[in-house]
Amino acid sequence: MSSFQFETPPRIVCERGAALRLASLLPGLRRVVVVTDPGVARAGLIDAPTAALREAGLQVTVFDRVEADPPEQVVLDAARAAREAGADSVVGLGGGSSLDTAKLVALLAATPQPLADIYGPGRATGPRLRLLQVPTTAGTGSEATPTAVVSTPDHQKRGVISPLLLPDVAVLDATLTTGLPPAVTAMTGVDAMVHAIEAYTTRRLKNPLSDALAVRALQLLHAHLPRAVAQGDDLDAREAMLLGSLLAGMAFANAPVAAIHALAHPLGSHFHVPHGLANALVMLPVLRFNLDVAGPLYAQLARALDPALRDADDAQAAQAFVALMSAHLDAAPMGRRLQDVGIAGDDLPTLAAAAMTVQRLLDNNPRPVSQADALGLYAQAL
Repeated sequence: MSSFQFETPPRIVCERGAALRLASLLPGLRRVVVVTDPGVARAGLIDAPTAALREAGLQVTVFDRVEADPPEQVVLDAARAAREAGADSVVGLGGGSSLDTAKLVALLAATPQPLADIYGPGRATGPRLRLLQVPTTAGTGSEATPTAVVSTPDHQKRGVISPLLLPDVAVLDATLTTGLPPAVTAMTGVDAMVHAIEAYTTRRLKNPLSDALAVRALQLLHAHLPRAVAQGDDLDAREAMLLGSLLAGMAFANAPVAAIHALAHPLGSHFHVPHGLANALVMLPVLRFNLDVAGPLYAQLARALDPALRDADDAQAAQAFVALMSAHLDAAPMGRRLQDVGIAGDDLPTLAAAAMTVQRLLDNNPRPVSQADALGLYAQAL
């Protein structure tokens, strides 16, 4: 066995209603900044948690201006709001963009440093404020990862990667997710599936802990995504999705994602396609592209999902795995082609060139990806 390291949040709480007792989950807080986005605020999801914090005697400031694929300026504005409030702690409450922003707020409010200086692994310095992460979607797994992704003014998505960004407590409260529309449920669920698949098949840093987490995550997501999409108030399905997303996040935080994410990034940074949908749009072309190399690993995943495939040979099981993932996409209430989100053939060379700048992810892919390969994969997705 190759040597490896594994990092994850020190405390995970999976409990319905846990968002109403955040103060007891991390004692000693006094002044909290809640970081969220306008949609979550309008939906009223922050009302009860912030009221509970105030009832516990805490001073609460809400920053609700997070944008999807958060721009640098939004992150800086949120960090400034936390400093002006004299915050000693941050609660990220929302989807992946809110959680990523909250990580950087906790860091930059305590230890100001230029974002441009800390992009990449291990460049951030601490200390940071105390941090709780409360996801309202089951997809990004950001509550379990040491990464925060930011959109730069030149249309790149850059990541700050540091153990400092792991929260003190990750809180899974399924009651916060029952209002998610079917399309968002599907997009975020597919995102979590991609995290598990790419962690299991990554070329770099693959390890037995991530493997075990990725398999269990994929089993939970595969079994419960259709129920969560069809019946949004099914708390058992919602909780299973949250747990699957968290486990996939723990997996890919230590065994990093690859070409699906690399090709998805330009769709978000150039065309503002939601991250989960972007992954879904390029997922099948990349899975098929990797079959020759990753086929045995796909076969293992297929057998974990469908006991009927236990006696199938690797080639049959690998093809069955791609078919299982395709069935999820077929059933999902969202676009299936790049043209469904306004992308035309003339845009593909720009996308392929942009994907080549995400070498930190392409380097993890089981099969090397050239710019010509990327162009061909986007053409398949068109």
